[in-house]
Amino acid sequence: MSVGHERPGATDRRVRLQGSPVDDCPALPPEADRGAVRRITVVGEEVLSRPCREVNEFGTPGLSALIDDMFLTMYVADGAGLAANQVGVDLRLFVYDCPDDQGIRHVGHIVNPVLELPGPGSRRLVDDFEGCLSVPGATMTVPRTDRAAVRGFDKDGNPLLIEGTGYFARCLQHEYDHLVGHTYLDRLSARDRKDALRQMAERSDDVFAQRAHKAAGGRLRRPS
Repeated sequence: MSVGHERPGATDRRVRLQGSPVDDCPALPPEADRGAVRRITVVGEEVLSRPCREVNEFGTPGLSALIDDMFLTMYVADGAGLAANQVGVDLRLFVYDCPDDQGIRHVGHIVNPVLELPGPGSRRLVDDFEGCLSVPGATMTVPRTDRAAVRGFDKDGNPLLIEGTGYFARCLQHEYDHLVGHTYLDRLSARDRKDALRQMAERSDDVFAQRAHKAAGGRLRRPS
């Protein structure tokens, strides 16, 4: 998911890391320092349109390296979330660094997530603009519930419950959609989907150039 709200700065002390409050978190967490940039898949590629496989082995160097790479790739692309199939790996995993509507910054990863939404009587749908790193350059209005939660595990197999409201709830739903083989385009009317693809065709070259510049170190810097 692309950034639609201003990302809190390194000095913002209202942070939840892996769902738990912490005193502080740098603008670029340690995972990004360890990671390598990977290519982001684009809508139309088969890996984005099929359900991802569950992770069966936890605590492995390969899983840790994938998470590190996903964090750095997300920041280079100005993302608020990134699913594993967006870097070509069909595993049920996503990373995120996303604010909610109260300005709290949520940072972390979750493996094998299961999405939980409020019941029909207690949910509220909100229409808001949404972008996707795999649909570069396009933004469209998408209805999402204003609250959501995911249950899953961290990379070492410890259970996690991540709860979100507002924009962060939107991020959780967006990334979960990726893991079941959908993008936000699948939630649009045929007319709106055509408009999103037109936007992507017109703007994607500029987006790719910006990503390449950041990946080369042009603007990705750890704040002092």
